Amino acid sequence: MKRRDLLSGSTSVAVATALGSALRTMGQRSIEPRSGRVPIIDITDLYQPFQDPGDNLDLVYAFAFPQVDLRAVILDVTGAFRLPLANAPHMWHDPNGPREPGIVPVTQLNYIFDRQVPYAVGPFSAMKTAEDKMLDVPTFQQSGIRLLLETLDRSDQPVEILSFGSTRTIAAAFNRNPGLMRRKVARIHISAGTATTNFELGPLQDQNEMPGGEWNVALDPWAFIRLLQSDLPIALYPCATKDGAFSYGPHNTYWKFQDLGFITRLDPGLRNYVIYALARMNRPDFLACLDGELSVDAASDRITHPHHVWETAIWLNVTRQKLVAGTGNDFSVVPVSYETADRRVIRNSLVPCDVKVRNDGRFSFQATDRRTNFLIFQRDDPAEYEAASRQAFAALWTSFSLL
Repeated sequence: MKRRDLLSGSTSVAVATALGSALRTMGQRSIEPRSGRVPIIDITDLYQPFQDPGDNLDLVYAFAFPQVDLRAVILDVTGAFRLPLANAPHMWHDPNGPREPGIVPVTQLNYIFDRQVPYAVGPFSAMKTAEDKMLDVPTFQQSGIRLLLETLDRSDQPVEILSFGSTRTIAAAFNRNPGLMRRKVARIHISAGTATTNFELGPLQDQNEMPGGEWNVALDPWAFIRLLQSDLPIALYPCATKDGAFSYGPHNTYWKFQDLGFITRLDPGLRNYVIYALARMNRPDFLACLDGELSVDAASDRITHPHHVWETAIWLNVTRQKLVAGTGNDFSVVPVSYETADRRVIRNSLVPCDVKVRNDGRFSFQATDRRTNFLIFQRDDPAEYEAASRQAFAALWTSFSLL
């Protein structure tokens, strides 16, 4: 199975307060950033050159959204995909290596946005058990776990953790210091898994099946199981349905751009960053070239073809924004506090649920009215959701400024 086909405005304290009130109504933990900006740790399986170009584009949101107070970036790396030919069991043997942790794209984003966001690298190997603290991995590979715990410890308010890859670093950090994680984690937003409702999950039939039935779970099944068996506040954003990662359902987040033509209209520095990534460049002047003008032709094969997306549902919720339909056939992203009496909201919700997880990483859920630490993504019409996202997020990208 291939990996996913390999292919505005600032938020006010009033907005955060409104979301906190909504979560209290559902019996969830209230999350109210004191500064009006949401403190975030972004964990991403971003490589250089890319394995999935969506990872390079997704990290831009962490830097570009004015609502985000990005505290740290942690690079989630799996050793098998650093090889010329990947050899991870039960997963696609990706022949497009070698590649290394995405230190170059993180540095480029720090450069073009004039930031100094710290980053570190997580363990290259999977957890051996659900209780594994990963104390035996090389010191370099422990830096991501340390940065996560240090960032939480320094924070004077709970922090949102966003996971776009395996949950290895988060699970190991929880095993090392569960008390700190319980005190300082506002919520863990996990982009992973297959949406199976009403506890309909049957017994494991095929021992050769991809663990968890989905790429991000398969990267480290024990890490995913550890978090789903924990009492931490967790929001689940399944990537797949039972029919796969490119299918559409009410609880998975997948949609796709028909093309990436809007890239030609981006701020010059940001446009260069995207072209550098999509063209799989490995230039030694990876910062200086962003100040010039990279040719769009270098990435034309990626720009003119469909682009698969799983991550934007998380960003809407974390930044307290919503998709709305206008009076015509137009869609946009606005703050949750924005008055929309004359505009229809496209659902991008989190609903309370109970969760059961199997020992191969497969999970199922059931909606509940009782108090729970789990939320799961829900949308109504996936086709309308996709149409709204295509238009609204293309407009968002062209509004991002480096000034």
